[in-house]
Amino acid sequence: MKILDRYIGWTILTATFTVLAVLVAIFTFFAFIDQLEDVGRGTYTLWKAGAFVLLSVPTLTYQLFPMAALIGGLIGFGTLMRNGEITVVRAAGVSKERLVGAVLKAALLMVVLAVLCGELLAAPGLQRAEDLRSSALNSGAVSRSKTGFWARDGRSYVNIRQILPGDRLRDVFIYEFDDLNRLQSSTYAESAHYEGEGWVLQNIARTELDDEGMRARHLEEADWDSTIKPDLLAMVATNPDRLGVISLMRYIRFLNANAGDAQRHEHALWRKLSYPLALVAMVVLAVPMVLRADRSVSVGQRVLVGAMIGLAFHLLNQAAGHLGVVYEVMPMFSAGAPTLIMLLAAGLMLARTR
Repeated sequence: MKILDRYIGWTILTATFTVLAVLVAIFTFFAFIDQLEDVGRGTYTLWKAGAFVLLSVPTLTYQLFPMAALIGGLIGFGTLMRNGEITVVRAAGVSKERLVGAVLKAALLMVVLAVLCGELLAAPGLQRAEDLRSSALNSGAVSRSKTGFWARDGRSYVNIRQILPGDRLRDVFIYEFDDLNRLQSSTYAESAHYEGEGWVLQNIARTELDDEGMRARHLEEADWDSTIKPDLLAMVATNPDRLGVISLMRYIRFLNANAGDAQRHEHALWRKLSYPLALVAMVVLAVPMVLRADRSVSVGQRVLVGAMIGLAFHLLNQAAGHLGVVYEVMPMFSAGAPTLIMLLAAGLMLARTR
């Protein structure tokens, strides 16, 4: 039986990775075309657009894996069915459950590879890609580093340690210089929020320097007239999709401890946690679809059906996320609903297949 498992698994894996390579190539091409609209803005050149797309390839691979798994399963298992190999195996006494077990082994290998790609390559790759793009489009006006976000605001340099949802900032350092590039003042604000047309700093410690010496004072609140706007910071703010599972958990704890809105990040976390089940459901779904279909069904028809189901799952997954945030549905349910639907569909179809 190990030989049968390896043969079925290898057939499905080969078909899946072939489909994945084609899908990634197509989506990468369209992603590059989309980036051409911004070439010429700031210092965003054609080479930087290409680097952005290449760094985003692991993320595309991670996102397209479920669709590729379904299409690959339909092609691979369907090829075995069309060649009569599945019929011979069934006639030899191999049960439907045994075939599903062989497919599950291949699916588990896909899960391991997909999760490793998502955690080790996709998350850091997307972070570097977005940092590169935002820095180039803003001509370096805002950049990200290990000490937070840095921005130039006229003659001032601003360091923001945390950008929170709801146009709020935490740990803001402002360094003001004169025409001779001499430090005039240093300001630290524990927090800030955007109100009306400007920022309001809170719990401020300000140090002023001049020829007479240094003076320090404390303010509870003060307006901050800055050219840095929330939409500019949003380009470099923390995107849940560019964080791994461990980083998401830590950031959610931070937001909850500081009365922040963690719903988007919680949804992203549950979506990542349900991802392995979604991938398994996609592969297993291919088994009853092939067994219930006629042997004369062509490869093109299988690809079309798989692409439609995969696209529907992707759209449903995205819609569930947005609707969950808008209607404040528990992230566990909004993120897991599409996966649960696919698992139920695969289970029902398997139960009705002989």
